[in-house]
This record gives sequence, structure tokens and C-alpha cells, in this order.
Amino acid sequence: MGLAEGLRKTRRLLGDGLAGIMGRETVDDEDLERAEEVLLGSDLGWELADMIVEELPSRARGDSRGWRPALADLLMERVPVRRGEEERKATPHVDLVVGVNGSGKTTTIARLAGRFTDAGEEVLLACADTFRPAAAEQLSEWARRLELDCITQLEGSDPGAVAFDAIKRGKSRGYDRVLIDTAGRLPNRTGLMKELTKVHRVCGKAMEGAPHRVLLVLDGTVGQNALAQASQFLEALPVTGLVVTKLDGTARGGAVLAMASRLEIPIEYVGVGETVDDLLAFDQEAYVRALLGLEDSPSAC
Repeated sequence: MGLAEGLRKTRRLLGDGLAGIMGRETVDDEDLERAEEVLLGSDLGWELADMIVEELPSRARGDSRGWRPALADLLMERVPVRRGEEERKATPHVDLVVGVNGSGKTTTIARLAGRFTDAGEEVLLACADTFRPAAAEQLSEWARRLELDCITQLEGSDPGAVAFDAIKRGKSRGYDRVLIDTAGRLPNRTGLMKELTKVHRVCGKAMEGAPHRVLLVLDGTVGQNALAQASQFLEALPVTGLVVTKLDGTARGGAVLAMASRLEIPIEYVGVGETVDDLLAFDQEAYVRALLGLEDSPSAC
């Protein structure tokens, strides 16, 4: 599924909703109030919504291209540019994937594994979620489909030990990537968050500099609520990037821009569908243009 199609619900609310307001020759205060409601409905948040309502009318009047490109430029200025992935110097490169229950962590790992495998890399999966009985089965099934190796342990095993063993195996057998799944947890559960911190620390004992990325997976359907979750994870872990999933099932796609603006952490990937290929590397310009229904939106992959 392409980015524009994956963001169809948000585009209908945001781009089409604003078209009936901003497309007029004159825009009064009542129109601006309606525009703000549309912006908030897409979960852009109060800060970005207020900024747009205040600055867009004058920008649009002075832009011969129309209000959509003017708004796209405005959003590009207010959303921090995602820095690219750092060049991999370590082999294996270790990604630790974290998030709350139901955010789509395991599916995200499978999709990442598919991307890396397609790029010619040897990938090892590891299930450090030893609390949920079906977790190992789920990741193992993905490994079978993708024809990858997967390390699992019995329910109740030490998740740190799983991560340690996976990294050691990755080093000894020459894997390019080790992707480590972790148990979903609510960030207000202090004990569980401390355990996640331990897993992170154990990775460093298995290999200096590991994990090389900590990816926080957030459910796009919860919109602005994901900001609170992310903030609490950031207190416990050095999160390096965000993955926002399930955007095809919500009209709250504006929350991705709010997250980028508020958290100042790169959005690494967005999930816009059900297949392995529907995890797209985040491209700020492509995302904004797709949200606004600009037909010449470039690809985000």
C-alpha cells in the first residue's frame, strides 16, 4: 500500500476538510475556528493547530500555488527534519524494539526483518518477551515465513539472558542484524520499565555499543495519547527513533507530526497497511504532501 492510500482517512479529514474553508477567496474568523476544529480532529495538537490558523491565511494569500503547498511548507518548517540512519559500523547491528501492549511491536520487527533481508542482510530474530505465552510462537511464525533464524526461551525465562545470547550468536555466526523483541508494557509500571532498562544494559555487556538503535513502537490510532507513552519510555531508555503503526486505520495521522515536533526524536518508520511491505521509511516531505492530498507526492520508501 502506498503512503497516500495508507493515509486516506486522515487526508479525507484534513486535506478535504480544509479545502472547503481555505479554498475561499476570503477567510473570516468563523472559518478559522472551523479550520482549527479540522486540524485538531486529525490530532495535530493545539500547538501546531494554533500556529497554522495564525500563519496560514497570510501565507496562502501570498502563494500563487494555493493554500495546500503553503501549508505543506509551513508544516515542513515546524517539524524537525528526521536525521538519516547512521552508517552501520558494528556487525551485527543490534536493534532493541520496545513499546506498549498492542502497539504492533512484533509485526514491526517482522517488517523490518523483511526490509533488511531484501537488502541482502542476514538477520537474526530474538524474542525477549518471555511473559506472554504466544509471543515466542508469533515471532517464530514470522521467522518461518521469512526463512530466518529465531532465538526463543521458555516462558518466564530472563529476558536479558535472551538478548545476551542473541547478540553473542549474532557475533559468532556473522549475522548482519539482530532484532530483539521485548514484552509490551505500560510505561507507568515502574518494575517492568526497570526490567527493560536491564535488558538494554545487558545488550551492552554482550557487545560494546549495543543496542545501536532503540526503536519505540507507537500505535497511531491513539493519536496524541501516544505522546504521554513516549515521554515515559524516554525517561527509562535512550530511545533513538519512533515507529508509528496502524495509520491506515485512523484519521489521526496528524499526530505523527505532533510527535516529531514535541519529542524531537526522528520518526524512523510508519506503518500504513497489513503486509510486510507496508512499513515505510519516514520521509517528512512525502508524509506532509500525502496528508494534504498533493497529487505529486513523492514516494516515502
